[in-house]
Amino acid sequence: MLVKIHAASVNMYDWHLLTADIPLVRLMGGGLLRPKVAIPGVDIAGRIEAAGSNVKLFRPGDEVFGDISACDRGGFAEYVAVPESALAPKPTTLSFEQAAAVPMAAVTALQGLRDHGRIQAGQKVLINGASGGVGTFAVQIAVAFGAEVTAVCSTRNLDLARTLGADRVIDYTQEDFTRNGQAYDLIFAANGYHPLSAYKRALTPQGIYVMAGGKPGQMFQAMLLGSWMSEKGGKKLGGFTAKANQKDLVMLKELVEAGKVVPVIDKRYSLSEAAEGLRYLGTGHARGKVVITVEHSN
Repeated sequence: MLVKIHAASVNMYDWHLLTADIPLVRLMGGGLLRPKVAIPGVDIAGRIEAAGSNVKLFRPGDEVFGDISACDRGGFAEYVAVPESALAPKPTTLSFEQAAAVPMAAVTALQGLRDHGRIQAGQKVLINGASGGVGTFAVQIAVAFGAEVTAVCSTRNLDLARTLGADRVIDYTQEDFTRNGQAYDLIFAANGYHPLSAYKRALTPQGIYVMAGGKPGQMFQAMLLGSWMSEKGGKKLGGFTAKANQKDLVMLKELVEAGKVVPVIDKRYSLSEAAEGLRYLGTGHARGKVVITVEHSN
């Protein structure tokens, strides 16, 4: 299908591919010496401009959103050709900019909490890095699953975490949650800066730690040492890489339309300012998502 893009969003995945600050991202198919895909951007929202004869789910004019990371195409563009499996109907309650903010970050949060964290209603769940792109979705999704949510973020983002539904907030500049004596059934690290031993200390006897993002050192620890530090029949630690999934996009569409998940947008940039949007996200201080808007002369 040919999609006329109205908005895209920036993810740390784009930053890692561009800068190779985490070489593993490049080694996993992103291009060894330079990015394999010349145009960045994996999240898009727009309208179907044309569809091939084998397309069954959509027709020209339909509004869609999705993650095109598996398509070897870039979303920082006016148009993109992708298979229908990469997209889902855009949530009716969202603008194109809001919809573009959802796919990769929200799917990462959903898969991390549900598939790897095995989240259950009533559990005590801690979201580390609760104010970033993945973290803002993780707080809301954990609340939607019926968990008791503690959000960890900086001082300036405490009120944001509360508005997202967190039952408790911790200012990491004032308190180390791994040393306050509290234990959690699930710790989801959207941004990690503690060693694995500290996360393990903060888990209940059957608790699970899931690493979705963070500094390179913490990411390598989780990937390489997580299974070794896990306990048979007890605490589990590890990291994961989210996979684009149309069914999960549809589930997120339903959560959004039910009012349970709302994307948080920090800054908006035009397509010609996409490099500035990448630089801003790369500082590590974005609150929620950074969005790229695409204007069409016609």
